[in-house]
Amino acid sequence: MGEQTMIRTQVAVNDAAFYLAQGQSHEELMRKIEEAVKAGGRFVTFTVVGNREVSVLFTVSTSVALSVETVQYDVRDNGELAEPFGGFFDA
Repeated sequence: MGEQTMIRTQVAVNDAAFYLAQGQSHEELMRKIEEAVKAGGRFVTFTVVGNREVSVLFTVSTSVALSVETVQYDVRDNGELAEPFGGFFDA
């Protein structure tokens, strides 16, 4: 039987990188970032691996890259902020 996998999205913002928690839509995050930039700049909040919340100020000068990969399944990575765990927080 094969090992369970899941999709993980990395969000690189300028010089910082974060992995989105499971259940966080990268399409929705991209939409929110675009809206923030069109508004002249705004904080966008998202949940990252470790079930922690991150807020980033996105402006026209913010550099953002998203990448998606398949990784080994981690039952702790459920996006539940009330259940933080000590894994990697950012890349």
